[in-house]
Amino acid sequence: MKNKNDVAKKPPMGWNSWDCYGAAVNEEQLIGNAEYMRDNLKKYGWEYVVCDIQWYEPKAKNTDYNNFTELCMDEYSRLIPAENRFPSSKNGVGFKNIADRIHGMGLKFGIHIMRGIPRQAVHNNTKILGTDITARQIAHHFSVCPWNTDMYGVDTRVKGAQEYYNSLFKLYAEWGVDFVKADDIANTEFKPNEPYSAREEIEMIRRAIDSCGRDMVLSLSPGPAQVEVADHLMKNANMWRMTGDFWDVWDKLYEMFEKTEKWYPYVGEGCWPDCDMLPLGNISVNGTCHGPQNRYTQFTKDEQITLMTLWSIFRSPLMFGGEMRNNDEWTLSLITNEEILDINQNSHSAKPVFDDGKTIVWQSISARENPVIAVFNADKAEREIAVDLEELGISGEHTLRDLWKKENVGRVNNKLTVTVNPHGAKIYELY
Repeated sequence: MKNKNDVAKKPPMGWNSWDCYGAAVNEEQLIGNAEYMRDNLKKYGWEYVVCDIQWYEPKAKNTDYNNFTELCMDEYSRLIPAENRFPSSKNGVGFKNIADRIHGMGLKFGIHIMRGIPRQAVHNNTKILGTDITARQIAHHFSVCPWNTDMYGVDTRVKGAQEYYNSLFKLYAEWGVDFVKADDIANTEFKPNEPYSAREEIEMIRRAIDSCGRDMVLSLSPGPAQVEVADHLMKNANMWRMTGDFWDVWDKLYEMFEKTEKWYPYVGEGCWPDCDMLPLGNISVNGTCHGPQNRYTQFTKDEQITLMTLWSIFRSPLMFGGEMRNNDEWTLSLITNEEILDINQNSHSAKPVFDDGKTIVWQSISARENPVIAVFNADKAEREIAVDLEELGISGEHTLRDLWKKENVGRVNNKLTVTVNPHGAKIYELY
């Protein structure tokens, strides 16, 4: 097995089904978006196709959950795909056929899981693979998710708990899973002397991945994760959410400047604080999350530029949330700009250098070891913004390359003055 960090040396780039299909994504939609990624995005570095929550729920319809509903599960307490939504999973093959098809496109396949063991398994007292233990013996009765009724947490002190997680990831390895988004775990309060905290279940998941025989990216959700336990997250996970669910609302985007300011020191190879999915293009196909059903993103074009600029210079993972087959030319252009994606994938040493509430400036270093400057206008009006480059340690005359335009736009000498649209951004590399 590779070192944990070697599995995600750069921020993962992919698609996740939640923003468009909620809990109700099906096989046709997964494969259709994978084919779009193969044909339009793969050459730019996009590679993960991630099936989000409740793929084991046969009656799922949208972003709401059917409380205490019957789930699809095998005899060893492990959830399996709902055959009516994923027909190729019949006869016990699970997600293997879907994973094989996606791998055949040169892409990678991911799934969402909830922390813990199904309540259904506990109530039925089903077996744990390879043990004489049952689900009821490892469940923790008051370790429950506040927003989803599918699972109990496991009692990490007892025999069978690690074996249960091992059995899950053994199954996922057999399916060909490359990426696991573990939910109801990143924002759980960590208590050093509390054996029921998320800390122990994260460590169990880490051990299970390390022993399953297949490399997998581990992503932890939802946020906000605690900065105080950054070292623990960096040791065990590849991605962890810094925030709750992010949607196409300016206030949530503005809040992300504060989140990234807290987390930028912890960005590094194999360790990617996560700004959450990109609610761009055609989202909320099945539901009404923070806006109308089946809409195109409510962000203005300038706000979309701000989003992509911040995610890229901070080096957040990039997980597109919209139904990609309905992308318009603008949306496609946002996620196929090689120079912006190069900053996300290959730059380093990013940090915020100025924030007065209206003007926000970030600085980083490109793969070519050139200075990179991002200027954000959080105001409601267009503004001219001046940046003293000498104060940032950048002296002398430089060629200014506008990375969104992909062209050189002049020379600067010790000072950068730009006009930025309301809620907009500019990003430059200085040669």
